[in-house]
Amino acid sequence: MGVPLLDLKRDWPEIREEVEASWRRVTESMRLLNGENLLAFEEEAARFFGARFAYGVGSGTEALWLALLACGIGPGDEVLIQANGFVADVEAVVWAGARPVLVEAEEEFFGPDPEAVARAIGPRTKALIVVHMYGHPARIEELLEISRRHGLVLIEDASHAHGAEYKGKKIGTFGKVGCFSCGPVKNLNALGDAGFVLTDDEEVAHRLRYLRVHGQVRKNEHAFYGFNSRLDELQAVVLRARLRRLSEKNARRREIAGIYRRELSGIADLRLPPEDGPERKSVYHRFVVFTPRRDELQSHLKERGIGTGIYYPVPLHLQPAWQAAGFPELPEGTFPVAERLCREGLALPMFPEMTEAEIEEVVSAVRAFFA
Repeated sequence: MGVPLLDLKRDWPEIREEVEASWRRVTESMRLLNGENLLAFEEEAARFFGARFAYGVGSGTEALWLALLACGIGPGDEVLIQANGFVADVEAVVWAGARPVLVEAEEEFFGPDPEAVARAIGPRTKALIVVHMYGHPARIEELLEISRRHGLVLIEDASHAHGAEYKGKKIGTFGKVGCFSCGPVKNLNALGDAGFVLTDDEEVAHRLRYLRVHGQVRKNEHAFYGFNSRLDELQAVVLRARLRRLSEKNARRREIAGIYRRELSGIADLRLPPEDGPERKSVYHRFVVFTPRRDELQSHLKERGIGTGIYYPVPLHLQPAWQAAGFPELPEGTFPVAERLCREGLALPMFPEMTEAEIEEVVSAVRAFFA
């Protein structure tokens, strides 16, 4: 039996009729931008996540970039980022005109190591981007305390963590701005590029609202220079439908993760992702296991027809783009934890529509490899 890493076709029938009916209304009115669905999605997202303000944007990368600009981060400023994050976090800093400074990752929850963050703070450090990897909340309480103590802007990259919680509060609402990608493979997914931002800060919200539309506060009146980063009506329709089902889908992800954990625990040379506790609730965007035999395991599963993924195989400081940008050379071994996570991590199939037979097939194949 083949098992895909992800199957985007399976949940489409659940929302197809609802979405296509709403699309017909949109195309009949031809109000394709800044219409009622965008406004409704923003209100519904703010309510779901528990934020004062939510604004749809064109992508998760643009969400990060606009967040930095809205918080006043620019030339001369330094922004701390964990070395095992995604390239978009560095890109956003670069395009804001600031300078990325990498820090070590934390072993248990895969976010930035709080001690490494504290050591890296210098006179030009103005912000910290926290990536909640694979849907697991990072050590947000400690990182928030460090940020407050040093006057740093904390920006959450919650693109893997739609609906994840820490102490009953949704991830993406701890920092100054929470940034989300809603690309096709995310837990809350559009049918193309899409994203949104959350904030409780009124001044930042004002800038975010208009930065995405060329700084236009009224027709033909541009208060400042911005960009074109709009979430269109067609994608807003899809996100509204999927937001209503997000909690249910995330619950199923946790159920699948529980089966994996029960059936794969105790295997030598295989480390499982962190387990939820009374304070933490993951949404398992990816179920990533870690083993020094990662490539062999991936080949074995491929032979069995089982899809896997690696997120992300090359840490940020070893990417050609880092060196091409002229940033300080950071040789292999600079961030041993981040490098090991990138070297050993393998994502097993994880999506809410998985069948019990598919889960059993994955478990059987993994156990057979280590046996």
